[in-house]
Amino acid sequence: MESKHRGPFEGKVSYEQVIERAATIHLGDTPATMRRGFTKLMLGDNPTPDTRPLITLGGVEARLDGVDSLQGYQGRVWVWFHGGGYVFGSPETHIRPTSAFAKTSGCPVVTPRYRLAPETSWPGQIDDALAVVRALQNQGMEVCLAGDSAGGHLAINTALVLAKAENPVARLALFSPNTDRTGHNPTRAHRDEFDPIVGNEFDVMLAQLCFRNIPDTDPQVSPVLADLSILPPTQIEVGGRELLRDDSLVFYAFAKRAGASITLHETPLAFHMWQIWGPWLEEGTLSLQRAAKMSA
Repeated sequence: MESKHRGPFEGKVSYEQVIERAATIHLGDTPATMRRGFTKLMLGDNPTPDTRPLITLGGVEARLDGVDSLQGYQGRVWVWFHGGGYVFGSPETHIRPTSAFAKTSGCPVVTPRYRLAPETSWPGQIDDALAVVRALQNQGMEVCLAGDSAGGHLAINTALVLAKAENPVARLALFSPNTDRTGHNPTRAHRDEFDPIVGNEFDVMLAQLCFRNIPDTDPQVSPVLADLSILPPTQIEVGGRELLRDDSLVFYAFAKRAGASITLHETPLAFHMWQIWGPWLEEGTLSLQRAAKMSA
């Protein structure tokens, strides 16, 4: 099943056109305004109603792409955790990348509606993620994980918990993941001028809303400090001018040193989460296709 939907663009666009649109929408400084603003940014003023199937897995609601139902399904399934700093974003705001990834990978994609901060602080998000994945595994499916930004952070943590429990997922596809808050990425605070989408102060503020008093050195806050030798085969997609570029480079280096099977592709002119602007932004579509191919 392929979703049909309108959005803020028609036809192909450039990085600069996406930047211009992002500059017109201020997310504000409260969770409520961030959620409204991000929804408008992603879906436009008059979005098409989302008619994708709603399912419940482990008590968590999710949207389903690629098939009408998982009833009786026994193959590979992707679980995509949406970005938004754990404060905003939803399965609906991410309809474009998840539906495109389902089409490209040839597999169903489940996008959970995990609980958001500040109403729910960590570890509520990973509790929801684990409930969804375990429900799928209990139904006999081979589960792979994907995620963008904070969703990439959630995918990493979920994969590591399951690996330690000897019930690992098969693959990881990470898009601009947030991986380090300890300073192993020394350039984060100096890359604001390069990334037109997210700034360091905003990212730090979102993290405080979610993690509250958990120290940055906790491996679940900064998974670059975790035992990365137990990662499943992993593909990272990162942009050359994004705030979190070196989060990915450091994570890749640490995982490689630990013996993980991991690959990384850097798109030089891309900014944070550029994949969510496909199909209009061709580079976003190419990133999704590359990750699906590398993760096959």
